[in-house]
Amino acid sequence: MARLVSTSWVGERLSQRGFVIVDPRRPMKYLSGHLPGAINLPAYQAFGADGALLPSERLAEWIGRTGLGDATVPIIYDSPEGQNAAMIAWILEYLGRDDVHVMDAFFEQWKAEGREVLYRPVEGKAVSFAWRENPAIRVGLAEVREARDVQFADCRSREEFIGERDMDNYPGHIAGAINLVWRNLANPPTALLRPSDELARMTEGAGLRKEKPVIAYCRSGPRAALGYLALKHLGYDVRLFDGSWAQWAKAKLPATTE
Repeated sequence: MARLVSTSWVGERLSQRGFVIVDPRRPMKYLSGHLPGAINLPAYQAFGADGALLPSERLAEWIGRTGLGDATVPIIYDSPEGQNAAMIAWILEYLGRDDVHVMDAFFEQWKAEGREVLYRPVEGKAVSFAWRENPAIRVGLAEVREARDVQFADCRSREEFIGERDMDNYPGHIAGAINLVWRNLANPPTALLRPSDELARMTEGAGLRKEKPVIAYCRSGPRAALGYLALKHLGYDVRLFDGSWAQWAKAKLPATTE
């Protein structure tokens, strides 16, 4: 599970060997200001033209090419609302890493604290990134279709959940799903996630229970990755359905707006 760390913790390790700072934002955001030494690993590049997550071997090659390898510990940060950092953290965990750190504050908070910000891109040296899939945290369409005695956490907006907003010409949600809106989990402009007690009240109030496994989904993965991070942080047994609603809709599986 990814460990949440403070800006001070990150600042103390900027000059230490063995750590790599990872900026998962788009290149233009990265070039408008980033942490010292940060390499750019844009989360959107983890997906193919069809919107599906790249195969593990391609993900590993992509990650290693940017400079994150077997001998370095990743520290990830983001800008609001945190879905990019959550997605990269989940990918690294899925590829077998158990040393992932996520800064529990946004880049904007880092800057507001008067900490150093740089603008020139950092060219990481290509290194080896060994991987071993961790299937316990991922679920595919076939398994979702057959899932029994699980809870579905739909991390999309309320408008998407009830079918008022639809990008796939297939409105609605998986029957029985609980709407856990991703934006409500983040705490901009300061913290990546809301305090644990607030998250607990939110998830329990929505109807999620720790006694049952949870499958988190959104439309394409990143927003649900933030849900995954929050639920994991609270102690839930949660997996990510990265194909999410886009894959469900493409397969024309049952949907409801109730």
